[in-house]
Amino acid sequence: MKTTVPQIPAKLKNVARLMRLDRPIGIYLVLWPTLWALWLSAEGIPRLDVLFIFVVGVVLMRSAGCVINDLADRKVDGHVARTQQRPLVTGAVSVKEAIALFAALSGLAFLLVLMTNALTVYLSFGGIVLAFCYPFMKRYTHLPQVVLGAAFAWAVPMAFAAQTGELSPDMWVLYTAVVLWTVAYDTFYAMVDRDDDIKIGVKSTAILFGDQDKLMTAVLQCMVIFALGLVGQKFQLGWIYNLSVLVAGGFMVYQQYLIRDRKREACFQAFLNNNWVGMIVFLGILLDYAVLTH
Repeated sequence: MKTTVPQIPAKLKNVARLMRLDRPIGIYLVLWPTLWALWLSAEGIPRLDVLFIFVVGVVLMRSAGCVINDLADRKVDGHVARTQQRPLVTGAVSVKEAIALFAALSGLAFLLVLMTNALTVYLSFGGIVLAFCYPFMKRYTHLPQVVLGAAFAWAVPMAFAAQTGELSPDMWVLYTAVVLWTVAYDTFYAMVDRDDDIKIGVKSTAILFGDQDKLMTAVLQCMVIFALGLVGQKFQLGWIYNLSVLVAGGFMVYQQYLIRDRKREACFQAFLNNNWVGMIVFLGILLDYAVLTH
């Protein structure tokens, strides 16, 4: 009798690929602004239970987002060079299995949220809606990156709610900065697939901006730096934070250098480089609270 036990590791590997656990950049890009918000809301080190809930929640919800994205795109991914080998395209993971996985990941994330407070629980429904809607937006609007930004940035109000039990008006400046940042770096990501997306009718800011893509992403990045500067003022951060924002701006200048010829690999590297932007801003916040007196 043939056993299926040896197939289990292969199935788990494909499930992990569907969740993009082999490409953790998406986790980092959600985690950094989440940590920004947690430290700012706590004016230093946040409660350890809240920190645990949000770090694990980021991994779960980013994974769930990847699953629903591939479910929505399973009929078009085969026509895009970068996505032809995704598990749902090759049949390595079935649609039923992917739906069950999305439900399980979302359910686990919601159980974590239930360990916080009522305001955070209410806000979590908005996060689920945004995460579910994003993959379908690219069929109806050239601004799916804005929806993705709203989804990624939703961790900001949730973090403030969990840590303080309320939503500070100044928090929305940080939320705006994260949305703008996401639109900028995800446009780099969309530039990688632009030619394929045009052929199959998928929309993006990269297609919308056209020949003005470099200018528009540069403008967006300038707006991000300005918004982060306002965050420093609103939360009374000092020179360490301001220095970190300047360094982040330097990384963005480097990203513009990378995309100068619009080559696919270089655009993808510019996208990946944003991990350093998120990290350096977090270090600025962390060290500012640790070293300076507010």
